[in-house]
Amino acid sequence: MHFDTELDARGLNCPLPILRAKKALNGLTSGKVLKVKATDPGAVKDFAAFATQTGNELLSTSEAGGEYVFFLKKH
Repeated sequence: MHFDTELDARGLNCPLPILRAKKALNGLTSGKVLKVKATDPGAVKDFAAFATQTGNELLSTSEAGGEYVFFLKKH
């Protein structure tokens, strides 16, 4: 999937992946896509809730080998 910026939040526990993603999204213009890599299993629910609360779109979530990848589109 195409993305404009990538954030590596592997090894960070909640709420740090969300806080870093929020900061990264603030630096993007509307319609741009942020790719986030994380290892915290709680991030799956957190990113879904974050997208709903902020109006950003969670394009996809995947998991492989304990690593989670999220694609968020800035509103």
